[in-house]
Amino acid sequence: MDLATSSLLLGVFVLLLLAAGLWVALALTAVGLATIFLMVSAPPGAVMATTVWGAVNSWDLAALPMFIWMGEILFRTRLAEDMFTGLAPWMRHMPGRLLHVNILGCAIFAAVSGSSAATTATIGRMSLPELRRRGYDEKMAIGTLAGSGTLGLLIPPSIILIVYGAATEQSIARLFIAGVVPGVMLAFLFMGYTVIWSLLNRGRMPEPDPRVPYLQRLWQTRRLFPIIALIAGVIGSIYGGFASPTEAAVVGVVLSLALSGFTGTLNRASFVDALRQATRTSCMIVLILAGAAVLTVAMGYTGIPRELAAYIGSLELSPFALLAALTLFFAVLGCFLDGISIVVLTTSVILPMIEAAGLDIIWFGIYLVLVVEMSQITPPVGFNLFVLQGLTGHNILRVAQMTLPFFCLMIVAVGLIVAFPQLALWLPQTMLAR
Repeated sequence: MDLATSSLLLGVFVLLLLAAGLWVALALTAVGLATIFLMVSAPPGAVMATTVWGAVNSWDLAALPMFIWMGEILFRTRLAEDMFTGLAPWMRHMPGRLLHVNILGCAIFAAVSGSSAATTATIGRMSLPELRRRGYDEKMAIGTLAGSGTLGLLIPPSIILIVYGAATEQSIARLFIAGVVPGVMLAFLFMGYTVIWSLLNRGRMPEPDPRVPYLQRLWQTRRLFPIIALIAGVIGSIYGGFASPTEAAVVGVVLSLALSGFTGTLNRASFVDALRQATRTSCMIVLILAGAAVLTVAMGYTGIPRELAAYIGSLELSPFALLAALTLFFAVLGCFLDGISIVVLTTSVILPMIEAAGLDIIWFGIYLVLVVEMSQITPPVGFNLFVLQGLTGHNILRVAQMTLPFFCLMIVAVGLIVAFPQLALWLPQTMLAR
């Protein structure tokens, strides 16, 4: 069976299982086992046992449940309310005013949650009713929230960067550092668009809030201190070389429990609920990783990734042409799969092409996360769209329409890091050179 036929059959098989409603992890495992059974002489059971154990027996993956648990704990605090109160007085003079609180609030919360859906839900529960009450344009309120919520995937500690690092055997700390500048850049793109929109649509902006005295603004800023301390403890310990990402995740859990206790939101019910939800999410991700590992090994036995990389190499595509094709491929794939599934499903096939094209693997991880961010606000499986549908009551297509400008800004961000790779590579090269 030639390369094209084998690849097509595997792709169709995966899509049929996913369309039938089978869990992503089970679909990947089933396709991997079927491939080994039909196309390879190796014993499927033994291959599956050793592969699954190798995939989940990773110290780097220990950070995953810790960061997820940290996010779940913070989700149950009044952290978002404190951020809104601390940021709002400083935004009244900027064009767009409180719309920027959506963006900055998501960027800050992303630095402690690592999850796009958690960031969107937490900030949205607090900001949308307040923006609606003050008369802000609903389309921009929802759009800024949906776009900025995706920063949870890029700004460290990012869950999806941990998954990518484990799948590609790259340094998670290096990936975290590489995500900082692109994450800040994307936040500034969102803020820049909000400024321009507000200047062009002054009639759709509410009247300015009453002026807040400078000393009162400083006093309200104290509400930001707990989250600043949390970010400094988690991210600062990694960048300062005091802790590995796994150790920093434990620091984050301890600090988030302390913050929850300090704000009075920590009790037996909230503790158990956060632990239960974090366990469910962690098990789902690890199961997907195990299924993807089985499929990866099966494809390795068939030689499809190697032949596919050789085929792509024979086309002599320039790196830019290859990345343009991959961007389109990931954007389409993101319409049907969540971000983590996309990463674990495609990494083994795509990575040989990236290495053959001479692209940096750390840089490609940031590029991949940016493209996957776009899938968070594309129907029909955009997770942020589902979250906002629940928060606003609008149908998912209406929400997707509101987020279209921010989807376009993400395309601009992808173009910028392709044109200027040092946006992702400068900081890790500088910090690790010390």
